[in-house]
Amino acid sequence: MAKEVLFKGKTIQELKELDTREFAKLVKSRTRRAILRQTSEIEKFVAKCIQNSSKNKPIKTQTRELVVVPRMVGYNIGIYSGKQYIPTEITLEMLGHRLGEFCVTRQKVKHGAAGIGATKSSMAKASKKT
Repeated sequence: MAKEVLFKGKTIQELKELDTREFAKLVKSRTRRAILRQTSEIEKFVAKCIQNSSKNKPIKTQTRELVVVPRMVGYNIGIYSGKQYIPTEITLEMLGHRLGEFCVTRQKVKHGAAGIGATKSSMAKASKKT
């Protein structure tokens, strides 16, 4: 039997019934202040999610500072990384975090081979060729 996942003692169905301001009372103070400041933006984004839910494409957004609320759970969201949109599915564990935390902006550096003059031995080869 799978263990039921809870957030602050409430199931996902109970959380989805809560208003955004009521959910803010369940999170820590910094997140609470962010939710209360962004209430209108969050409501617009959730409405956009509900409107586009029939399509299988992720809803694209560049607002990485948006806090995840219970009504976003289950939607696919394309979060902008500065170069491309990274598709992310919102789960219960993401509640109270910001969207930008789930999309890495810095990629691992991939260096190529050293160029001419990059090392002492390559400088010697370069001077012999001329």
